[in-house]
Amino acid sequence: SFETKLTVLPALITFIPMLMNTAGNGGSQSSVTVIRALSLGDVEWRDIFKVVWKETRVAIVCSIVLSLVNFLKMVLVDHLIFNTFDTGKYIAEISVVSITLFFTVLIAKVIGAILPMLAKKFNLDPAVMASPFITTIVDAISLLIYFNIAVLILGL
Repeated sequence: SFETKLTVLPALITFIPMLMNTAGNGGSQSSVTVIRALSLGDVEWRDIFKVVWKETRVAIVCSIVLSLVNFLKMVLVDHLIFNTFDTGKYIAEISVVSITLFFTVLIAKVIGAILPMLAKKFNLDPAVMASPFITTIVDAISLLIYFNIAVLILGL
């Protein structure tokens, strides 16, 4: 449903791999931390809220830093990709990418914390199943967030 809307802004499409990969890396980072804690016996299912709260705080810091650095990089380096002389439109477009980055990393890190604990709860090996599920879920969510933010901010 977003395909026709985004064809008018092909520059936004170029950032999809960066958004999906950054979110996937964030989710994987959280899952590795949780899987290690599970394997060492440092956390159990009853600790899920404590784990999610901790990962959410880390995710907020990571999301803010990554979004700000990305925004600055786009302002300083990526202006040629957008091929526009309308500063307001350019700022809106790079804001879409940076805001999406914030939310996708935040959500990915929380999902990365929850999935291994769910796997352990259902007697599955978190180390084996967490990564493929995190990647698939985060990729889909990243695209939905990106397209919805683009429609919302850019009025597509």
